[in-house]
Amino acid sequence: MTRILLIDDDIQVCTMLERFLVRKGYEVDVAYDGNQGIQKFEPQQTSLVITDLVMPEKEGIETVMELRAKSPNVKIIAISGGGRVGPESYLEIARELGAQRTFEKPVDFDELLGAVEELTA
Repeated sequence: MTRILLIDDDIQVCTMLERFLVRKGYEVDVAYDGNQGIQKFEPQQTSLVITDLVMPEKEGIETVMELRAKSPNVKIIAISGGGRVGPESYLEIARELGAQRTFEKPVDFDELLGAVEELTA
């Protein structure tokens, strides 16, 4: 089974995405900030990481950089609703750091599923 690590500080977003992805046949591990995400990340077992970019403790940009350092080939989808600046700025930085796909919140589940299927194929 394909294992996805979902990192987002918004519990409602995590719950909705986790339920959706589990219904689609994926195994989902959830972390509520970048620190937890890094601790739960297992390069040999994680097929894909979906991470928010604006979070307390460790922001998503830092998380993406650390994931890339641990596992250069890890597949990453970044999501963001923005912060002090619009989500486009954060998502652009995430793409430059190696996120294969980026989505603005609220995330279109069908588009996200398409990206998940493509990146885990």
